[in-house]
Amino acid sequence: MSTPLILLDDVSYAPEGTPVLSGISLEASERRIGIVGRNGSGKTSMARVLAGLVAATSGTVRIAGVDVVKDRKAALRHVGILFQNPDHQIIFPTVEEEISFGLTQLGQTAAHAADNTAQMLARFDRSHWAKAAIHQLSQGQRQLVCLMSILAMQPKVIILDEPFAGLDIPTTLHLTRVLGGLDAHLVHITHDPAHLASYDRVIWIEEGRIHRDGTAADVSHAFVDRMQQLGATDDFADIAG
Repeated sequence: MSTPLILLDDVSYAPEGTPVLSGISLEASERRIGIVGRNGSGKTSMARVLAGLVAATSGTVRIAGVDVVKDRKAALRHVGILFQNPDHQIIFPTVEEEISFGLTQLGQTAAHAADNTAQMLARFDRSHWAKAAIHQLSQGQRQLVCLMSILAMQPKVIILDEPFAGLDIPTTLHLTRVLGGLDAHLVHITHDPAHLASYDRVIWIEEGRIHRDGTAADVSHAFVDRMQQLGATDDFADIAG
């Protein structure tokens, strides 16, 4: 029996003793996986645990058989994450420096990284961006820079944490087309199931646990029904005056 691409075994995450994820067990190898949930449900924490950016309090997380916390260098080769806000991801002033950084982290020489960076920019018809100052780019353009930085490292899995937040409709449509054409496996985390309509599998996270797991149509329908029920109630009743 082959090893699943994504394996979470009884994973819990409780930073400073506050439970955020509880008893998550999951095996997945589908090419397009959606994770849906309300704000505060634990889905962003799940993204960070999957990527190895934070260590689970208990349990095991493996991507392509690699423990993403214990073997960070191998994890970089297997999993990348696109943050909701590109400014939380970008650390270099120019586009080519940003893309090259991850490649040098993998052990490529500066010359090899520069060559691969140029190829990535050409792939997206953005060679003229090489020397561009990132702070002068729009949010959608910065998000594309982050995506190119991840793709240059050729991970097996790319985690998308609310990638369309703050983007206008044309930019969202463009990024959707780009993501749809990628060869890598995608784990797309969102509060909007409409973005997951064509996905192979959708997992609904509620209060840090898997509430439902199934097809996009089944899980999205149940999720929307529940959100509509909550929307019909006084959701602000617990706010202290």
